[in-house]
Amino acid sequence: MGTESEVASKAESLVNDKGGFPKQLQEPPGLTSEMTPLPDHGEESWVGHDRLKGLKALITGGDSGIGRAVAIAYAREGADVAISYLSEEQPDAEDTKRWIEKAGRKAVLLPGDLRDEDTARKVVDDAVAELGGIDVLVNNAAFQMGRGQGLESISTEQLDRVMKTNLYAMFWVTQQALPHLKKGASVINTTSVQAYDPSESLMDYAATKAAITNFTMNLAAELGERGIRVNAVAPGPIWTPLQPATQPEEKVEQFGGDTPLGRAGQPSELAGAYVFLAAPGEASYVSATILGVTGGKPIF
Repeated sequence: MGTESEVASKAESLVNDKGGFPKQLQEPPGLTSEMTPLPDHGEESWVGHDRLKGLKALITGGDSGIGRAVAIAYAREGADVAISYLSEEQPDAEDTKRWIEKAGRKAVLLPGDLRDEDTARKVVDDAVAELGGIDVLVNNAAFQMGRGQGLESISTEQLDRVMKTNLYAMFWVTQQALPHLKKGASVINTTSVQAYDPSESLMDYAATKAAITNFTMNLAAELGERGIRVNAVAPGPIWTPLQPATQPEEKVEQFGGDTPLGRAGQPSELAGAYVFLAAPGEASYVSATILGVTGGKPIF
């Protein structure tokens, strides 16, 4: 990838003097093209070195944000990539596909709502059929809604959407993928700093992220004897479509400014963690680990 100073300089140039972004609002799930400024997914900075050469990866929520950054990095590192996403996110998915193919790798688009069990399992089956297998599973799809205040603002409809997107889908997708994961394969989940430092306005979301952390530890213990590694990345505040689509405008303006580094992160700044955890030549003895990319907020 680009040098650390280049990536950090680009990220710093995108935030305002409060560490966040201009006030803006979208309806969920949100689209990258409507964001100001556009996020950096590593389109111009990530340089591959064949660290994932010949591998096949399935990334849920791979159309935009962190998922897109991981998809671009994986492709440039030599992996073929399948991405799942909601049908409303088709424009973002098409953009991601172009970046994967520009890297000379196969891109598979798998639209569908993972809250439906049959759909979640079919996404895995279709990825296996199109790619010829799965070596890396990245459970990244997630939903939050931060426009309410506290427990009383969480409707049953919202709770159901958050729990099914963040937890049920992860269980279903991982269950369906397990028969196809061989020795040396890896599962990488996306948890969050919210699992360790939860916000009151994200009570339901934070609860799912804590559960994902525990799921990672449990699954790593179960699959270790099969030679399958299970880890997770814990992002801090990252500039993705989920933010303007689910946060109040005033929070977008200050989003990330409370971190020790004083700003929100860009999706490109997460990609390296996912590449490291997937790379068999680098992380072969790494399992049950949570890598924090939080702008300085501690996870422990």
